[in-house]
Amino acid sequence: MNLIDTASLVLVTAALFAWFNHRYIKLPTTIGIMLIALILSLVLIILSKFGIGVAQEYAETFVSGIDFNRTLMDGMLSFLLFAGAMHINLNQLLKHKLLIGVLATVGVVSSTFIVGISSFYILQIFGLEMPFIYCLLFGSLIAPTDPVAVMAIMKNAGASKSLETKIAGESLFNDGVAVVVFLVILGIATGEHEASFGSISKLFLVEAVGGVVFGFLIGGIGYYLLRTIDNYKVEALITLAMVTGGYQMALQLHTSGPIAVVIAGLLIGNQGRDNAMSETTALQLDHFWELIDEILNAALFMLIGIEMIIISMSGNILLAGLILAVVTLTARFISVGIPTSVLKLRNTFHPHVVKILTWGGLRGGISVALALSLPSGPERDIIVAITYIIVVLSISLQGLTIGKLIERTSKLS
Repeated sequence: MNLIDTASLVLVTAALFAWFNHRYIKLPTTIGIMLIALILSLVLIILSKFGIGVAQEYAETFVSGIDFNRTLMDGMLSFLLFAGAMHINLNQLLKHKLLIGVLATVGVVSSTFIVGISSFYILQIFGLEMPFIYCLLFGSLIAPTDPVAVMAIMKNAGASKSLETKIAGESLFNDGVAVVVFLVILGIATGEHEASFGSISKLFLVEAVGGVVFGFLIGGIGYYLLRTIDNYKVEALITLAMVTGGYQMALQLHTSGPIAVVIAGLLIGNQGRDNAMSETTALQLDHFWELIDEILNAALFMLIGIEMIIISMSGNILLAGLILAVVTLTARFISVGIPTSVLKLRNTFHPHVVKILTWGGLRGGISVALALSLPSGPERDIIVAITYIIVVLSISLQGLTIGKLIERTSKLS
């Protein structure tokens, strides 16, 4: 099946699931699509146990032909991050820069080690032997809260602008940091990088700091081009070029594409909106990127649900995954709670900010994509299956209840 056929089938399926959800189930669109896809996957698996496996075989062939890692990390992610960053108020972001910065760095690293060390011992209990370095690798890929999942939910959660900025801002940056941490640990696990402070520091500087610098560069070029014209169709094309060309160029330069796109999106969404666009252009660009965001989110969450068909699952892996889902949430609570408590000494936060940041820390497609990017082997199979369990639980349980938590805590505060 070629690229056009695959894209067509993904979009048609996502559209039908979205219609069915909106018409009958009425869950948030992304969650509804994922759950419908997940249920369909389970039905096909059950039917195959009774000898009715034709549909499952076709579905497996289709899903196996999709490189989820490349589809998300080299394709969808740049558009989704840019669309999200465009709607973040930079002034609000700068007010909370210290908290966001600490959570996106110290929070990710501490969560990586908490989950990594815990998984090493928990997996042994269930007879799932895995080297310690691969447990840390699992910790790194499950540590980031996914901006794609978080921002899709926060739109309808009714959070205050300040709280929404904290959650969305952290999510936009911590995935870039987490990818860098993941690459460092993966390099050590495969022998590509030395486990030395100098080697790790160099890679972090090139990836993370290089991503920030390159993001300002492509954002600055885009800003200049937008200032010189007033035609929203051409300006939409310019922003598309920034995202596609800038992201791919960042990858070629071995800098962080996600961080670069977020910086460019913040620059265009704030300085560009205020000084380089007419009111009509700003409105049209908002509609344009919101539409792209909605379409790609629908396709992504459909793919997450349908991936169940090709994931190997056993009883021990399922039990370990359920326990590690609790561990991951606990690690999130610790990595958010300690820095926030320290910063509270000199800053004023929402009284229930730790609860909301913890429960709002959804895991999503980025974790699945990173797990699927691992080299083949028994470690990969275990990590992919457990990551999938945690992501599905996170999106469905936390995603469906975060709005109620925000509403309840708002009444209490």
